[in-house]
Amino acid sequence: MASIYNLFIINKSGGLIYYKDYGSTAKLDTNDSLRLASLWHSMHAISKQLSPTPGCTGIELLQATAFDLHCFQSLTETKFFVVAESGAIGIEALLKTIYELYTDYVLKNPFYEVEMPIRCELFDLHLARLILRDKSVLV
Repeated sequence: MASIYNLFIINKSGGLIYYKDYGSTAKLDTNDSLRLASLWHSMHAISKQLSPTPGCTGIELLQATAFDLHCFQSLTETKFFVVAESGAIGIEALLKTIYELYTDYVLKNPFYEVEMPIRCELFDLHLARLILRDKSVLV
């Protein structure tokens, strides 16, 4: 069964605006999740500058022996990344669907301030349904 361990959403300044744990074995405390998001933002920015390929958008996939880290960056430079089981398929499509939920339930919320932490029950609800559905599809 393919498994999504964590979801991070980072604003264009590198601030963590959303974090969700989906049953990873090593639970991250608040400081660890903030450090990891900041580190990823920095690595992503540096990789764009160091790339010999013009128009490079940064790291999209980091593969390790125990997990894969997939990243999707929107046109507004908001980054969505998930830590998933190594070799999981369909994660890119999942990230794009998460982005669609973000635009539908967060950005269209009149009470949400852009670049601030996400506190939206409808986003949480639809995201939980998506992850649950995705886990059952990936079995």
